[in-house]
Amino acid sequence: MQKKLNINFKQALSQKSVYIAVLSACIIAVTALAVLSFLITRDSRKNTEDFARKTFVRKYESVENEFKNIEDYQYLLRALIQKDGLKNYKDYSSVLNDLNKKRNLLAYSWYYYDNNSTGKPETNSPLTDIFRKADNADRSITIKNNRPGHFKDLLVTRKDSMYWISYDSLALTGKNRLYYGSAVSLDDLHQYFINVDKNSNTYAYVFTKEGICITHPEKKYLGKSIFEFTDIKPKDTLCSTAKSGYTQGTAISEYLGVEVTRFIKPLKTDNFEGYTVVNHVNFIIDENIYKVKAYTTYIFLAALFLIVTVFILFQRSVRIAYKEKEKIQSEKNLLLIENEKMHKAEVLNQLRQLKNNINPHFLFNSLNSLYMLIGINKDSAQKFTMNLSRIYRYLIVPPKENRVPVEQEINFIRQYMELLKSRFEEELTFELKINAPESLEKKIPYLSLQIVTENAIKHNIATIDHPLEIMIIVEEEAVIVKNTWQPKTEPVEGEKFGIDYLNQIYDYFRINSLNISVDGEYFVCFLPLMK
Repeated sequence: MQKKLNINFKQALSQKSVYIAVLSACIIAVTALAVLSFLITRDSRKNTEDFARKTFVRKYESVENEFKNIEDYQYLLRALIQKDGLKNYKDYSSVLNDLNKKRNLLAYSWYYYDNNSTGKPETNSPLTDIFRKADNADRSITIKNNRPGHFKDLLVTRKDSMYWISYDSLALTGKNRLYYGSAVSLDDLHQYFINVDKNSNTYAYVFTKEGICITHPEKKYLGKSIFEFTDIKPKDTLCSTAKSGYTQGTAISEYLGVEVTRFIKPLKTDNFEGYTVVNHVNFIIDENIYKVKAYTTYIFLAALFLIVTVFILFQRSVRIAYKEKEKIQSEKNLLLIENEKMHKAEVLNQLRQLKNNINPHFLFNSLNSLYMLIGINKDSAQKFTMNLSRIYRYLIVPPKENRVPVEQEINFIRQYMELLKSRFEEELTFELKINAPESLEKKIPYLSLQIVTENAIKHNIATIDHPLEIMIIVEEEAVIVKNTWQPKTEPVEGEKFGIDYLNQIYDYFRINSLNISVDGEYFVCFLPLMK
């Protein structure tokens, strides 16, 4: 009888030990996973806030870049008008507007000639009635501007739309005056900022140093003081005291009605002084944290189930653990695949942004060349303009994949070289060799030949005594572009986004990057072909 009692006691003690062990393991697991949940939540919030700052910087740079593009356009218009006065101002305005329409640029060129001798003004835009109707003063807002660009700025309302007008004037004989400038629809300007960076978590707007809002997703706020419809205070614009150069804080969005992280940074160009505001929606951050907590809870439940199972049925727990491991590995592989897709999408977006930069770059280079030819040889300038209009058709609809057949690029470069010959004449020679006709069906990066030939002209001397020779050779595996190596002695300024564009395309399609070298008297660029 005593022996039986001892056996039962040992069994009870053994069961009690198991329960204690299981309870202890559960407590340890709960504590560990609670700490893990806290750490993951903290790191997730920090990473998301870092992402918000990076998004702000990218959005700000796109806004600043477009403002500078508008100013470059104004400077070009001013140079043309002040050079010829009344001679060609209508033609200049018409040509620039046609080019802008084809390129979908925002700025619109206009003129207003107040001829006192005839009493009949000449204009190409209904917006210019502000220069002759006093009763329009209540429909325009003056933007104060002390920047070195010296353009005057107005906000004008027409048919429930608002326009930003920058203008200058030229005094003529007989007290006549020619007004000229550019107009930008504020609706189009905001839509441009949305298309440049389609991040649903943020939105941006710009206001002047006096607080006048000139871009906003809500049209009713255009022309209003941001101090009236937002909780922004003048102290929030004191960015010079911040080490980062901008202020950051939490606020309630006047547009979405939710909590946002607000960034404010000064926007100063030659003709504008104000601030850019970028709002990043915070509920996205909270949603990500809630997801992390949910995942942590799922892991806790799974771990707890495994711990209990290990103490009850060891073999079964091993089998379950093995299945869980397979499941985790499968999810990991899926995450790796999704990550690769996201990486490719990001690289493709960068390629599109670089490609969008190349077209304006080519346009402004061509306009500069046209400007110089107008003063030297008007016949050549006319021919140059016709060639420019022909080849620009190729630039209107760029390919989605950033690559085109070699034959298509060859046809384009022929027209482009004719354009350059009208400018350089005997200072430039061009030769095309097609050693492998079957290679014409293969593909190369879009505008790659134009980028390489433009670099050759940009960085080398071209004279009648020492003309610049450019040769394009189509081989079986590559297109080789060679030019005589006669570099300029003075440094050449300019961005390198053209070469970066080519490098990123080849990297994206996992092809060895282009090879650039100097071989004796020639500078050689090796462009691998794509199937």
